[in-house]
Amino acid sequence: MHRIRKAVLPVAGLGTRFLPATKAMPKEMLTVVDRPVIQHAVQEALASGIEQLIFVTGRGKTAIEDHFDHAFELEATLAARGKDDALQTVEATNFPPGTIAYVRQQEPLGLGHAVWCARKVIGDEPFAVLLPDDIILGSDPCLGQLLKVYEGLDSDGANLIGVEAIEPDMTRKFGILDIDHWHDDGTSFTARGIVEKPEPERAPSNMAVFGRYILDPSVLKHLDRQERGAGGEIQLTDAIDASIQEGVQTLGHLCEGQRFDCGSKEGFVLANVAYALQDSAIGPNLRPAIKALVEEKD
Repeated sequence: MHRIRKAVLPVAGLGTRFLPATKAMPKEMLTVVDRPVIQHAVQEALASGIEQLIFVTGRGKTAIEDHFDHAFELEATLAARGKDDALQTVEATNFPPGTIAYVRQQEPLGLGHAVWCARKVIGDEPFAVLLPDDIILGSDPCLGQLLKVYEGLDSDGANLIGVEAIEPDMTRKFGILDIDHWHDDGTSFTARGIVEKPEPERAPSNMAVFGRYILDPSVLKHLDRQERGAGGEIQLTDAIDASIQEGVQTLGHLCEGQRFDCGSKEGFVLANVAYALQDSAIGPNLRPAIKALVEEKD
């Protein structure tokens, strides 16, 4: 199996659910406690061994580029004032040249189109995709868990997708995998197809795709066709399904950890609460404060 070196992070969305906060700021820069949503995804990718990050951006996203660049005046000021801890925090967002590449998605034509926009940087090698809206709180990076499974496969090419079990009436919000058979470990299965946002009565299972993928480069060939799917958009799930039908081994894997959908207000707030409670500096004081608020409302 080829080693996975590159990860695509689509960040071109408008973030309309969070208006007016996202009128002048990318939704990916909204913070979960003290780190922007995008930084959680970046740190997960790097902790999993990814060497190059490919950001698919759009208009108004320059704050993301600035965040992962040197802030010379800030760093010099912190150094001069002896604020070493703050300086280390800032320097942790700086990466060597070439670690991050930026490409533009000039039209909002769907997730598949966003991934396709990165095709020249991806090249002809397998790659990962991380959707920053999904933050997974756990002891091991979610992408790292997928990579361990991927490295154990005996196929020359494969797709491996993070999944979670959902209630049947939620299928219309997700890509749903059609299960061929479960593996002995009880956490992975081989898929024979994938359907984008099916109605519950037409869903092949309750195994829903979330924002972590390892993909064979053949998926890009199918995205080249620019075919529209659900919602009139170019769907990544359609390209994955086409690769399955051509014989590319495709697996779903249940990752350990708690997923928060930071693309929704509820998920974003819950992520902040969960990460804040595990923070050693503020968690102990927050727990009784949150309990008092809940009891007051009750």
